[in-house]
Amino acid sequence: MKFGAVPVRDAVGGTAVHSIREGALVLKKGTLIGAAEVAALEAANIKEIVVARLEPGDVSEDQAAADIAAAVAGEGVRTDKAFTGRCNLFAEEAGLLVVDKDVVNRLNRVDEAVTLATLTAYKPVVPGEMIATVKIIPFAVAGGARDKAVAEARKAQPVIRVAPYRVRKVGVVSTLLPGLSPKVIDKTLKITAARIAPAGATIIAEKRVPHEQAALAAAIDELLNAGAELVVVFGASAIADRRDVIPAALEAVGGEIEHFGMPVDPGNLMLIGRARGQAVLGAPGCARSPKENGFDWVLMRLLAGLPVSREDVTGMGVGGLLMEIVTRPQPREEKEEEKGRRIAAVVLGAGRSTRMGAVNKLTAEIGGKPLVRIAAENALASHASPVIVVTGHEREKVEAALAGLPVQIVFNADYAEGLGTSLKAGIAAVPKDADGAIVCLGDMPQVDASLIDQLINGFDPERGALVVVPSIGGLRGNPVLWSRRFFPALMGIAGDIGARNLIATYAEAVVEVPVAGAAALTDVDTPESFSAVKAEIERA
Repeated sequence: MKFGAVPVRDAVGGTAVHSIREGALVLKKGTLIGAAEVAALEAANIKEIVVARLEPGDVSEDQAAADIAAAVAGEGVRTDKAFTGRCNLFAEEAGLLVVDKDVVNRLNRVDEAVTLATLTAYKPVVPGEMIATVKIIPFAVAGGARDKAVAEARKAQPVIRVAPYRVRKVGVVSTLLPGLSPKVIDKTLKITAARIAPAGATIIAEKRVPHEQAALAAAIDELLNAGAELVVVFGASAIADRRDVIPAALEAVGGEIEHFGMPVDPGNLMLIGRARGQAVLGAPGCARSPKENGFDWVLMRLLAGLPVSREDVTGMGVGGLLMEIVTRPQPREEKEEEKGRRIAAVVLGAGRSTRMGAVNKLTAEIGGKPLVRIAAENALASHASPVIVVTGHEREKVEAALAGLPVQIVFNADYAEGLGTSLKAGIAAVPKDADGAIVCLGDMPQVDASLIDQLINGFDPERGALVVVPSIGGLRGNPVLWSRRFFPALMGIAGDIGARNLIATYAEAVVEVPVAGAAALTDVDTPESFSAVKAEIERA
């Protein structure tokens, strides 16, 4: 290909290499120069233009891109018309993108002018989704380079294809142990149904049985007899060994273990097996979460009817460390084992009490003590340390109500902007060696030290209990204990909604602690609620 600047009159038949804007003239890059373009350039007083010209044996960028795209496209893939040296490839149906990585690499090494980029192999795709693109870098490429790229593609056709989903009937077994809430199983089923829905698959039957080999084997057998093309087992306890309950039950129905474990985290404890020609998966604990994990990588391949061999699984290590999940245990320092976990208390006492009228509820007294002082004293009587009180509205009165208490006072100058600013001020003051903070509301005088300690005792990062909330009859209340891991997210809260949305976002890290009474649900917002709480406390 010839490339360079030429006088405008000599540019006919060449392709404009750069866009030109001069007065009323707009000449786009890639425009084939003809008599009209020459006239327009001369009218704009442009004397010279950089053009590219094909030489004998060259192939235009669009033709080369189209030829290579056609050579790499396989089942379930369509190619668009090439333009500006690019030919895009799209999925024609829902399925899993299958790419021959070695061929793609070889093709990209044919010539620096030829490039092929694809989405990640085995990515679920939908009809119309762009899955790959061929781009020719210059305006033309030597025909020999085009031919070599096409030949590489044809050696292993198809290079790129979409494997349509084939498995439609999924059976699910959940094993049971004391302490496993039915709500957890219900949520797992809902998440699983949503996970397989894009593949057109549904849960045709589900079983809940004791975490015992015989009961589980019978359940797997029933699901296979019911026509399940894939059986997923969610164990109440994670699989620890090939001789554990789930693999033993699989073998008891005549099945075989194809692979146990995978170099994907989260997802390590995955069991892949087969019985009566159908796949059986022992799901890792992370499969209960909707977030991407190793379970997805195997599940979607099986739904597309693709085999998942031991070699496939062991080859997932590079890229297998997925986004950090909050429930994954973190390394502990020795001092934590020696001293136990340190939880600070943050008492929010900056609000304006707008629903109380002219009265600041935080300084209103019950039993001769202001509400904010009662909340602070309850926190001080618990195992939480230190106790931080955030003040704002009527700062002097609120701080006077705390006189003599060994609390750290933090003033929030932005209290009028909402609860989020007070939460941010309090969390920022938590000592760096604290493992978490329990956020208490200054208008909940019935939250005593015993309730706070119940929540602290429920905090167990090693078991994924990173957010601890009190629960009464299925209703969640306050205060809420947060692991330090969530402090950055808490610091980002704005407005007056508090941390409710974060609890929903990180549902897999939340543990409910059942508590007695109504203290965790009772706050003081109005004169009526204040009178009711005052009467109840003073009567006790």
